[in-house]
Amino acid sequence: MPVLLAVALFKAVLRIPAWRRTFDAWLMAIAENWIGINSAMIDRFTSTRFVIEGLEGLRPDGHYLVLANHRSWVDIPVLQKAFNRRIPLLRFFLKSQLFWVPLLGLAWWALDFPFMRRYTKSQIAKNPALAGRDVEATRRACAKFLTIPVSVMNFVEGTRFTGAKHAAQQPPYRHLLRPKAGGVAFVLGAMGQAIDAVLDVTIHYDTGTPSFADLFADRIGVVRVHVRELPVPEGFAGGDYENDRAFRVRFQAWLNGLWQEKDARLESWKGE
Repeated sequence: MPVLLAVALFKAVLRIPAWRRTFDAWLMAIAENWIGINSAMIDRFTSTRFVIEGLEGLRPDGHYLVLANHRSWVDIPVLQKAFNRRIPLLRFFLKSQLFWVPLLGLAWWALDFPFMRRYTKSQIAKNPALAGRDVEATRRACAKFLTIPVSVMNFVEGTRFTGAKHAAQQPPYRHLLRPKAGGVAFVLGAMGQAIDAVLDVTIHYDTGTPSFADLFADRIGVVRVHVRELPVPEGFAGGDYENDRAFRVRFQAWLNGLWQEKDARLESWKGE
């Protein structure tokens, strides 16, 4: 982490376009090595068994949109362990306030994690000029990814799964919350034909919903990760989710279908 922060600081201070590619290459190598060390420590100091399926054919120089269910904060090191050096570094959309987190905010910025500002309906009602700014911010954040290998990560449910949230939503799924289609559609609309494939990822823990403490204390037995590579459906790249109702209905149906299949997969694992 200190080395990454040092390079990030140079990138922030020395804004010389000719040097940016060099700094970015250094930062990617540092991040991948850091993830590799973390993954090796999990293997060395815990007995957790990882069953990962579907990594064949993935490319470290590709452009991927990664969609996953969200059970725990442990999902992030699990995904990093599964995908490190197999696809480009995972980039998550972060709340704009996280930019100001000491040290980490600088590291996320240097690694080109997109920072997003979301406006509530009440804020837009008070200031209509805010309408559409979050969508435009998504387009700007994705624009930088058009010319570099990237994996854009989206926890589509928008929050971690809990029994209370499931009961409140009453979704048509046994093990999932309702997927939120807007963010996924905006990314596909902004990046257009640059996305090579969608990676549909299903994560399951034999302990239900583990914490970081459970991971470090070796209280997780088996982690299962299923990866399914899917083409971007015809007509989705560049679609107008906000204003085209027919497209919005079609997109939601596609995403709900993925979630139905994911829920069935989780149910079958539960049976095993």
